[in-house]
Amino acid sequence: MALVEEKIQTIREERKKEVYEKIKHKPVEDMQLNKQDELDFVYTTFDKIFRLSLGEMPIFSGAFYHGDFSLTLEQAQLNKCKFICEQLGIKEGTRVLDLGCGWGGWLNYLRSVGAKGVGLNLSSGQVASCRKNGLEVYLKDIRYVTPDDHGTFDTLTAMGSPEHVCTLDDYKAGKQDQVYNEWFSRLHKLVTVGAKIYMQTMTFGRYAVPLEKFDIKAPKESPAYILALLRKQFPNSWLPYGGEHLIRCAEPYFKCTFHDSGRTDYVQTDREWTKLYKKFGVRKYLLFLSLLPKYLRDKEFRWNFNQLMEHPNRKAFEREIFDHSRIVFQKQPINE
Repeated sequence: MALVEEKIQTIREERKKEVYEKIKHKPVEDMQLNKQDELDFVYTTFDKIFRLSLGEMPIFSGAFYHGDFSLTLEQAQLNKCKFICEQLGIKEGTRVLDLGCGWGGWLNYLRSVGAKGVGLNLSSGQVASCRKNGLEVYLKDIRYVTPDDHGTFDTLTAMGSPEHVCTLDDYKAGKQDQVYNEWFSRLHKLVTVGAKIYMQTMTFGRYAVPLEKFDIKAPKESPAYILALLRKQFPNSWLPYGGEHLIRCAEPYFKCTFHDSGRTDYVQTDREWTKLYKKFGVRKYLLFLSLLPKYLRDKEFRWNFNQLMEHPNRKAFEREIFDHSRIVFQKQPINE
């Protein structure tokens, strides 16, 4: 077992170096990464920091406070898990596909209630972590999964992953709606007749600025700077324009049965994550120190590390540059 763990760690470190060397000198305008490179750079590079801060199997998506910010993060995440199970009819034996499963926190909850969860992810670090914790997770692009890969499911969930379905190239080519519609057509084939599915995703909000106004040299508190910094984190992802955008593109494959905004809940979730990132731990702070030389000499790495410190996601939500949609869909009968 020790040899297996050592091999996993070696592969993980090699992958981090490969991805980082590929993109470190490129300005954000020239970054045309494939999805695995993009997600690996964020989630595999900072894998240890995330897990040392949030735990071995955190639920890394916005929690459900419902306006009661006296709740702990754990209580709010449990609220979300229970809501999803109630809405989708998840019980013992239910087969659930989780698209973009992160470190497996939701899959671990499903395991605790007797459901059978299968996760897909493009971060090699997260996949290795999930497998180490006994979860069934595969390295797979969620945009192209078919029943031939893992069969069909009673339901599926996608928390955060819809943010990465449309690429910047797709958006520039005017294909965003087409990309979403084709994705929903594939999801339609993955679940049983009448199944409900759950999604939550960041979206552009009412105060977002157009792509051509993104500017990393703009004042630091401006929408132009915040969006440019976030684009450096995920340079080839493009968000939907509100939950209504996804709802429209889901037709005729899925009908919306529930939709609300989790914007303020996400702000509170991010505040709680920040407390955990900053909470002292010897191993974590030694890791921070080990990154200092790279932080000082490399501007691109520094911008990405600053995501943890400057909280551009939270600022985007606080100022309604971003919104956050939580949607339940139901599969519709169509001839395919």
